[in-house]
Amino acid sequence: MALNWFKKLKSGLSKSASKVEGAIASITGKKTLDQETLDDIEEQLILADLGIDVASRITKKIKDQKFELKDNKEINKLDVTNMLASEIEKILIPSEKNLYDDIVSSPHVLFLVGVNGSGKTTTAGKIAEQFRLQNKSVILAASDTFRAAAVEQLKTWGARVGAEVIFGIDGGDSAAVAYKAFQIAKDKGVDIVIIDTAGRLQNKKDLMEELTKTCRVLSKLDVNAPHQKVVVLDGTVGQNAHSQLKNFDEAIGLTGTIITKLDGSAKGGVVVSLAEKFNIPIHAVGVGEGVDDLQSFEASSFSKALVGLDDK
Repeated sequence: MALNWFKKLKSGLSKSASKVEGAIASITGKKTLDQETLDDIEEQLILADLGIDVASRITKKIKDQKFELKDNKEINKLDVTNMLASEIEKILIPSEKNLYDDIVSSPHVLFLVGVNGSGKTTTAGKIAEQFRLQNKSVILAASDTFRAAAVEQLKTWGARVGAEVIFGIDGGDSAAVAYKAFQIAKDKGVDIVIIDTAGRLQNKKDLMEELTKTCRVLSKLDVNAPHQKVVVLDGTVGQNAHSQLKNFDEAIGLTGTIITKLDGSAKGGVVVSLAEKFNIPIHAVGVGEGVDDLQSFEASSFSKALVGLDDK
């Protein structure tokens, strides 16, 4: 991972890291980790959105670890921080999966879903740029037919990254736009189709059924399409991300997640609790609006940034 990206990641996760560091601060001056201190650590990790199960398991690991007392006869905070990063990394490693490694079909269809305001359209543009850098041609499908601003935003991204944008009439059939984009990609020999869907509340059954309909329509052109079904989650919502991921997965069978807006959040620990609870890959995390501010998820770097350590 490039050093400049790690700096962005660490800066973006600084609010989250300060919460985690707050958990470690409670051991200052301690010669042993008494139950009161351990309870405080667990509480702070829960407040950092790591989730109750993760916080409990990590706290038990800290309790069981025999930390060496240093010259001043106090437990070294750095030792505890390193162990905390190591335990978080172990949880995150199974979720590491590069979005760009599963391109086996041509055209390859990437279907982006999520609630309103999660950052799907911006994410679609950033992913298109990553594919462009790999010399792959891209079509962007504006399947959010309800929000004119989303179509215009996607057109702006299309012009920026050199991708054709397919769109329909305002309020039209979103599945038809996705189908048209896929058909054009097949006819033109385009490598990638990225479908930007309308934001929807995960508890609205009719809107969720629209997603399943779009998937069915796409499968008429390729039985395996869409090849990737990825939910874009807003990192600022904390534990609410759990219900979002669960409901979208139940609706369409997700293949992965992307977590955005971590730079404005003190809830970055939710990435750990999502990885612990769901067996769904985390492809990328975002820490800003720039085209380079969405990068592939790496467990080691993320865990270090989350606890405030430098990447070495």
